[in-house]
Amino acid sequence: MNQPRQLENPLYRLLHDEKVAEFNKQKPHDGSVDLRGADLRGLDLRLLDANRIDFTDAYFRGADLRGLDLRESNLEGASIAHAQISGAYFPVQLSADEILLSMQFGTRMRYRPT
Repeated sequence: MNQPRQLENPLYRLLHDEKVAEFNKQKPHDGSVDLRGADLRGLDLRLLDANRIDFTDAYFRGADLRGLDLRESNLEGASIAHAQISGAYFPVQLSADEILLSMQFGTRMRYRPT
């Protein structure tokens, strides 16, 4: 299993410093943002524009994800242990059971086979 890590990415640094509005301004309008394996523990990400962000294997323990629209994000292998997720939209590839298990026990979320 991959461990969460600090990324050498200026956009990641903005998120890690909870400068979400600045992240949203600097995020490219096309293409995806690579935050695979990112350590996002305990961050307040409520105002994040999460469209087209690759959060594969990211670690969101205790993060505030309330109200986020994550439908266009890649969350495969991510962990949301003890995160606040009220009102969040998740990708349709994730079952409610996967989300619940990850939130309660920190398991890595697995996408349903298509």
